[in-house]
Amino acid sequence: MIRTTTLLVLCALSAVVAVAQGSRADYERADRLRRGWQDKTYRVRIQPTWFAEGTRFWYRNRLPGGTSEFIVVDASSGKRAPAFDHGRLAGVLAEMAGKTCEGSKLPFERIAFEDGMLSFNAFSRKWRCALADYTLTNVGAAPSERPNRRGRNERRNRGRRGRTGGGGTARSPDGRWRVRVQDHDLWVTEADSSEPRRLTNDGTEARPWAFLSWSPDSKTGLVCRVEPGAPGDLLNVETSKKHGEPATMRRRSYARPGDKMTTRELHLLKVEGWEQLAVEADLIDFRSVRVRWRADGGSFTYDKRDRGHQRDRVIEVNAATGKTRTIIDERSQTFIDHYHKAWSRYLDDTGEILWASERDGWNHIYLYDASTGRVKNRVTTGQWLVRSVIDVDVTKRQLWFQACGVVPGEDPYHVHHMRVNFDGTGLVRLTDGDGTHSVSYSPDKKYIVDTYSRVDLPPVSELRRTSNGSLVCVLERAEISELEAAGWRPPEPFVAKGRDGQTDIWGIIVRPTNFDAAKRYPVIEYIYAGPHDSHVPKSFSAYRSIHAVAELGFVVVQIDGMGTNNRSKAFLDVCWKNIGDAGFPDRKLWIKAAAKKYPYLDTTKVGIYGTSAGGQNALGALLFHGDFYKAAVASCGCHDNRIDKASWNEQWMGYPVGPHYAEQSNVTQAGRLTGRLLLIVGELDTNVPPESTFQVVDALIKADKDFDLIVVPGAGHSSGGRYGERRRRDFFVRHLLGKEPRWEP
Repeated sequence: MIRTTTLLVLCALSAVVAVAQGSRADYERADRLRRGWQDKTYRVRIQPTWFAEGTRFWYRNRLPGGTSEFIVVDASSGKRAPAFDHGRLAGVLAEMAGKTCEGSKLPFERIAFEDGMLSFNAFSRKWRCALADYTLTNVGAAPSERPNRRGRNERRNRGRRGRTGGGGTARSPDGRWRVRVQDHDLWVTEADSSEPRRLTNDGTEARPWAFLSWSPDSKTGLVCRVEPGAPGDLLNVETSKKHGEPATMRRRSYARPGDKMTTRELHLLKVEGWEQLAVEADLIDFRSVRVRWRADGGSFTYDKRDRGHQRDRVIEVNAATGKTRTIIDERSQTFIDHYHKAWSRYLDDTGEILWASERDGWNHIYLYDASTGRVKNRVTTGQWLVRSVIDVDVTKRQLWFQACGVVPGEDPYHVHHMRVNFDGTGLVRLTDGDGTHSVSYSPDKKYIVDTYSRVDLPPVSELRRTSNGSLVCVLERAEISELEAAGWRPPEPFVAKGRDGQTDIWGIIVRPTNFDAAKRYPVIEYIYAGPHDSHVPKSFSAYRSIHAVAELGFVVVQIDGMGTNNRSKAFLDVCWKNIGDAGFPDRKLWIKAAAKKYPYLDTTKVGIYGTSAGGQNALGALLFHGDFYKAAVASCGCHDNRIDKASWNEQWMGYPVGPHYAEQSNVTQAGRLTGRLLLIVGELDTNVPPESTFQVVDALIKADKDFDLIVVPGAGHSSGGRYGERRRRDFFVRHLLGKEPRWEP
């Protein structure tokens, strides 16, 4: 009897707890978060402006109450001090300008130092202040800060000059010859002559000729025979451009997996006799041609990426004979990550090539001898990866780059900055501190201003030496006391083992501001599992949209499962021909591990939402893992990889299109739907064709499944804007909390 009574009391308490979630007050509080939390963080970021001598810089701090300060730092000594006497300058400026002025609220944001003088613009005037005695001079009217659109357009147009389109003219480097395409054939004109000469007679619309480039010595032109691709069309029906008028159709070219791509057959055009010589090479069936001529014009190289993303080559062509040899031949049994990691740099002066490869399971840089095709040495090595190359110093033979996973015990997604010599020696980690790092370099690259943070660590800014990464001084630590007073609580980084029982899976947990561990909280996962990157935030931010979702009475999580990027090649390879996996085996284990640590997480009520690839993932959660996920909102999802863009889908799903495309399609599997589903789509989406969603709708109707659908007139690729966000919140409150949205407690 006692046990029964206790159970009844607990059930009653549980009911009372549920009443406090999903209420109108929760909605109002969620709507206030962004506005309530903005502008409540200070000393967050530094934008250094270096003095001409390169040893000092200044920056401006934004401080509470609308105040600010200017700081000057001497990098050689590490001394940090006010850039000038703010109060004294305010006094003389107020007197000279006849305006009210405070030292903590100076009316300018930028300054300049030169020969003991401080220059700035204020009150529509330009001023110069002698810092020795604070004598202030009115130099004249300040220039307008409005952007000069005409100047910007002129610069853009200058950048375009000299390029050659399909019907343009290509002038030889010595200025003697001009080759152009007319009526699909090649024509040449000598500079001193107005009479063109026809060089080809077999060009057609189906197989036109095109000019690619001249050799530096003007003796050879590289041309190609083109066979245009045959991409399909993307059709958008605009229903509501103007009420009372009929719908209109929009049409644009859109290549899907398996569509015919443009191919190019390379030929050499010899100026002496205007002989055409076929290059002894395979057709270029993927991407355009990137050509690099040798300085003497005797040969050139080009990068050959095969369709299907499993082979990369650097091929050299002899300009006299058209014969070829392969310098680099990179192959993969799965795929080469062209979306994120493929990188190379030609070192013409030394006849070398820097080349990125995941051949040993991690993305690293290799140094090749361009004449023999032999790997001279590895530039980087280890069970970590090169995230991106920042700079190549050819003179010092050094590589500056970003890396992930270099610090044992840290989150492996944290970005650190490093330097290494071309021969693999002298590896230096320039950044320190448990967080993800963003740096800016001094003009001479002797120093960096490094700002690092985590989702649960406000930014810390430091000055460091690039010689050895040592600390010069701490510049700033962000102030967030006002943010915390406004109710902000940091997301929690959380790590659990993945499907293999060994690999760490990283994510974050976001709780509402009125969190109470005595309550039970449904879990909502915000998902994007696109293999081209990792997606869980790693740096500090006062507000993210998931905070507002949590505020309604949920715990929101975000996870990077296997099949996403910036880890080992094996971690990423899970997605190969397997995008439908989306890391769900890891995600479910992660959420269960979090619930084991935090019993207030209700894993019987798990929702999920996402957009684009995340929309595909969200619906896939119900179709393939309906035993775990109970409600999903899928926005503008690429639900069938066969009808989404070729460039992205062939990279991960492979080429040619095989049965695995259909097997993993949300359209094909729509009949498996369990749980509650809301589909959102913009009728003018040009990223993912709207029919990707409509074909899911058709399949669901044919399977007699219940679901909700929102078609947003005039909307493109999005989550449905403010209306879509409101409906998504209502959907989860209704189906996970079991309450009508915004109900009164």
